[in-house]
Amino acid sequence: MFRSGIAGATCFLVAGVLAGCRSAPKDVLTPPRVLTAPYDSSAGEVLWAVVPLRNESGTSVVDVLMVSDKLVAAAEEAEGIRCVPLNRTIEAMRSLKMNGVRSPAEARRLAQTMGVDGVLVGSVTAYDPYTPVMGLSVALFARPGGMAVTRTALSPRELGNSPTEGPPPPTRFGEDPLASASVHLDAKNNQVLMDVKSYGEGRLKGPSALGWRRYLMSVDGYSEFCAFRTIDEVLRQEWVRVTRTAVVSGEQGKDR
Repeated sequence: MFRSGIAGATCFLVAGVLAGCRSAPKDVLTPPRVLTAPYDSSAGEVLWAVVPLRNESGTSVVDVLMVSDKLVAAAEEAEGIRCVPLNRTIEAMRSLKMNGVRSPAEARRLAQTMGVDGVLVGSVTAYDPYTPVMGLSVALFARPGGMAVTRTALSPRELGNSPTEGPPPPTRFGEDPLASASVHLDAKNNQVLMDVKSYGEGRLKGPSALGWRRYLMSVDGYSEFCAFRTIDEVLRQEWVRVTRTAVVSGEQGKDR
C-alpha cells in the first residue's frame, strides 16, 4: 500500500514536469527589421560619421555621448553603410579645433578631413528617462563630391524598396543637408509602444520576463530604439532623393 502510494506520487510529479515542459514558452527567434541604404555598393559601402549630439533638451541629465554612440551603432547596422567610431570623430574635431559643428560648411570640412562620405549632425531635443521620452533631430551632410548618384536607373527591386513616392516632409534644416530627421518618441503614445514592440521582438535572445518591454525599462535600451528610428527616417528620405535623381538621370539619357 505504501509502495503503491509512492509510485502514484512519483507518476504525478513526472506528469507535472512533462506538462510544464510542454507549456513552457518556446525559444522561437523573430528576425529583426533591417534598414537598407539606397546607395550603389559596387564601389564599396558608404562611410558615415556622427558628430557628438548637442543637448537642447532643457535637462542636464541626458548623456549625449551615449546617445551619439547609439546613432553610430544604428547606422553601422544598416546594410550598405559603415560608420566610424565616435571617438575618431571627436579626435578629428579636436585636430580642427572644432568645439562643435555649427554650419553646413563646417560639416563638409569635417567630412573631407575624415575621408567619410557623410556626416550626421544634430541634437537631443527632448529627454525624460522615466516615461520615457526622447527627441532627436539630425541632418546628413555630404563631403564635396560624396554620395552623388551616378547610376542612370534603378532596378525594379530597388524602386520597390523606396518607402514613399511622395515628396519628403518639410524640415527645419532647409535645403543644405541631403536628408534630415526629427523625431519625438513618447512611450505614452500607443503607436510608439507598438514600434518598440516590433523593434524589441526581433532582438530578444530567448524567453525573458520583460520581453520587448526591456527597451522601455532602461535609458540604454530606449536610446537604442530611438537611434534606430532616427536612422530609419534619414534613410527613408535618402531613398526618395536617390530614386528621384536616378529616374531623372535615366530620362535625360533617353532624350539624348
